[in-house]
Amino acid sequence: MFSHEKAPLLPQQRAQSGEKFRLVIHGGAGTMDKSRSTPELRAQYKAALARALQAGYAVLNAGGEAMDAAVAAVSSMEDCPLFNAGKGAVFNVAGKNELETSIMLSRPPASHPGIPATRRGAGVTLLTHARNPSKLVRALYLAPADAPHTIFSGSAAETIGEALGVELVDESYFFTEARWREHRRGLGLPEEPLPCPTQPGDGDSNKTGKEWVPLDQLPTGTVGAVALDVRGAIASVTSTGGRTNKLVGRVGDTPIVGAGFWAEEWVIGSRLRRVWRRVRGKSERVAVGVSGTGDGDYFIRLATGSTIGRRMKYLHESLPKAAAACVEELRRDGGIGGVIGLDNTGRVAMSLNCSGMYRGVIYEDGLPKTAIFDDDELD
Repeated sequence: MFSHEKAPLLPQQRAQSGEKFRLVIHGGAGTMDKSRSTPELRAQYKAALARALQAGYAVLNAGGEAMDAAVAAVSSMEDCPLFNAGKGAVFNVAGKNELETSIMLSRPPASHPGIPATRRGAGVTLLTHARNPSKLVRALYLAPADAPHTIFSGSAAETIGEALGVELVDESYFFTEARWREHRRGLGLPEEPLPCPTQPGDGDSNKTGKEWVPLDQLPTGTVGAVALDVRGAIASVTSTGGRTNKLVGRVGDTPIVGAGFWAEEWVIGSRLRRVWRRVRGKSERVAVGVSGTGDGDYFIRLATGSTIGRRMKYLHESLPKAAAACVEELRRDGGIGGVIGLDNTGRVAMSLNCSGMYRGVIYEDGLPKTAIFDDDELD
C-alpha cells in the first residue's frame, strides 16, 4: 500500500557558479534575557544554528531540492535539545510532549513531478513518537495516494509515516531535564523526582559537564527553515514542541496552512508591471516562502503567513516590508514573535518584535551567519 521513499530522487549536480540559492533559518523567538546569557551559552546556540545552515547548504550546493535542504536544516535543530522541537520539545500541562510540523512549497519538487501543483503542503500535529517530525511531514507530502489530506494528527499520521520509512522512538526520547524543570516550575510544582533518568550524552549537559539552561524561559517558539534552490523553487519547513504547559491536545499555528508558514508562486497580473520587471531583468514570476515563530495563537488569528504573501501579491510590497508589517500587526494585538522569509530573487527577511530570535542565513559562499538578540548583527 505504501510507497517507501526516504532519499531525494533528484540527481545531485553541484550548483554552477552564478546560480542563486539561499537558506534562512530560525530557532525560535521570545523573551530572551541577554543579561543572563554567557559567552559560552551564546556560542553553543550559534554553533547549533551554523550546523543547521551547513546541513541545508550541502543539499543546495549539490544542486538539490529546496524541500530537502529545508528538512535537513530543521532536522538538525530537531536533534539539538537547545531548541523547542524534536529532542528539545517542551512539555504540556500533563508533562507530555506533543509535537507539530509543516511543509509548504512554491511549486512541486522537480524530483517528484507526479505531485500535483495544487497539493502545496501539509501539516501534522499531536505527534508523540516521530523522532524528526520534519521528516515525517516530508514523507506524507510526497505520498498523496497514502496521505491525501492537508492536516494530519497523532498516531494515525505516525503509523503512515513509519510505513514510509520514518523513524519512531519511545516517548522517553524527548525527555530533557532542563525542559522538565522548566515545566514543573511553571506550574509551581516540585521539580523532583525526575520521571526519566538523565543519561550522559542525552543533550542535557555541555562539554564541560554543566547542565545547560535555555536562554528562552518557558518558550513558545519553534524552529524553521526557508530554502531557495537553483531552479527557483522555495520550500518552508517548520517544527515545534508548542507552548510550555499548553493544554493537552492544543493545536498551534505550526501545522495550520497560512498561519505559521506559507509558500506560493504567481505570475504578475499587470501587463505594465510585467514589462517593467523585464526591463529591470526580473522574472514575471514571484515566489515566496515564510516560517513563523512565537505566540502561535496570534499567528492563527491574523493568518500571518499567508498575509505576508497577500501583501506582496496585491499591495506589491517587498518581502521585508510585508514581513515587518505583519510582525508589527502581531505586536499590536499582543503577540510576540518573528518571521523569516525568502523570495525567488534571493531577498531575505528576518523580522521580530521581541528581545530575540535565534536566526541565521547562508549564501552561495557557504559561510553561515547567525544572530540571537534583537540588536545583534549577523556574524
